[in-house]
Amino acid sequence: MGARVAVAGASGYAGGELLRLLAAHPDLEMGPVTAGSSAGRPVTDLHPHLTTLAGRRFAPTTAGELAGSDLVFLALPAGESAPLVANLLTGTKVVDLGPDFRLADPAQWAEFYSGPHAGRWTYGLPELPGARERIAAASRVAVPGCYPTAAILALAPLLAAGLAEPTDIVIVAASGTSGAGRSARPGLLGSEVMGSVSAYAAGGTHRHTPEIAQALTETVQAETVQAGAVLTGGAGPDGPAATVSFTPLLAPMPRGILATCTARLSGAAAAGVLRDALVAAYAGEPFVHLLPEGSWPATAATVGSNAVHLQVAANPAAGRAVVVAALDNLVKGAAGQAVQNANLMLGLAETAGLTANGIAP
Repeated sequence: MGARVAVAGASGYAGGELLRLLAAHPDLEMGPVTAGSSAGRPVTDLHPHLTTLAGRRFAPTTAGELAGSDLVFLALPAGESAPLVANLLTGTKVVDLGPDFRLADPAQWAEFYSGPHAGRWTYGLPELPGARERIAAASRVAVPGCYPTAAILALAPLLAAGLAEPTDIVIVAASGTSGAGRSARPGLLGSEVMGSVSAYAAGGTHRHTPEIAQALTETVQAETVQAGAVLTGGAGPDGPAATVSFTPLLAPMPRGILATCTARLSGAAAAGVLRDALVAAYAGEPFVHLLPEGSWPATAATVGSNAVHLQVAANPAAGRAVVVAALDNLVKGAAGQAVQNANLMLGLAETAGLTANGIAP
């Protein structure tokens, strides 16, 4: 019998995806699954595809219901994880899929969210340098957002190698409607979404913008400190901060993210040099796949998988590096990455219960 895990907020899309992955996990035992307004309802009322969970009902989301678990997954709306965690036993490992513990800066939290800033936990993006060791040693981990996962994995290697400028980053990313959650809203109705791609939260107002900038800034600063570089031109002692222009798009599909991430080249770097940086960064990574030259990522290829597909190009005329990333926002962008982190925290094989293979058609 494996470690016992609980899922709080299991009625939503990310929570349901967690249940799907955990139901097939070879080393984890599923404990309580909880919900808010859906407490008491059968799990299959909301997740009819999870037939192996027939007979289970959602319990209320309380610290008492979650007690006794070796690890708790939180798939809750913004601002709901922190109060619940305050009442959990100190020794309980927690993986939070929400935003409550991602941002280090209280001012940025206040700008993009409501309620008090709860602090920052270990950031759960295992493919970043040194992250696996930090995650494995942590008892509390914050899973990155879906858009940040795509953008950070696309650009971090180029920034770390000094091939792209952190102060001129532009990201345009399209997401499926499941990224907006399960709550009914007129703008998410099929008749509104079908046959239409729309922009929203443009001009740096999307909540994931500071998270992307924070991670990319820390990538640059870590490499600057390691290299012992002397910075000039107004840069801080730990390296220049990343400046991110992020425009999200709503696409007429249920799941998936396609992110086009560009940054100004630091010099006359050719596409081969950019590609070499991605190869060096992700060699041996089980879930990051750099496509063959000439192939470009598509969201359909990542559906149901914990994989990120990448491709890179240099645009000499514009002086920019271009990296395109595709992933499933509910798997690598949420539940799959949460399981990946939990595996590390519990001393299991990192790939347990996960696959890099998508489903088709």
